[in-house]
Amino acid sequence: MESVIRAAAVYVVLLTLFRLTGRRSLRQATPFDLVLLLVVGEATQQALLGEDFSLVNAGVVMVTLLLIDIGLSLLKLRSRTAARLIDGVPTILVADGRPVGDRLRRARVSEEDVLESARLSHGLTRMEEIRWAVLETDGQISVVPRERGRADR
Repeated sequence: MESVIRAAAVYVVLLTLFRLTGRRSLRQATPFDLVLLLVVGEATQQALLGEDFSLVNAGVVMVTLLLIDIGLSLLKLRSRTAARLIDGVPTILVADGRPVGDRLRRARVSEEDVLESARLSHGLTRMEEIRWAVLETDGQISVVPRERGRADR
């Protein structure tokens, strides 16, 4: 039973920490982010298993983590509030060709990141060509281009 409680506690702590530190996709991850992920994994291993390194204990911990994950996904399907707390909400980064500075800073996304997504998804090269840029809950940046030939450029 101690392993189940440990696994649940570690899951909640990691979920909270990753939720507080913001969204970032693996595509945007730096080498430091990957090293940090490895270190976090190593640090949580001891907390998850305690002194019992048996296969049975490892299995109990893995099953507990998977059941918690399934339970939270079911909760998110039933409760919009839970989904917002767990996953967050999309964040508008660019509105009508103008970067929204405070949201970019809070999301730790640069204008260059937005322009990179605009180039990759639509071949856009200037901020003025973007109608909306949205940081999605999975860390990806969605770009909606302005209509070509619009007079309000």
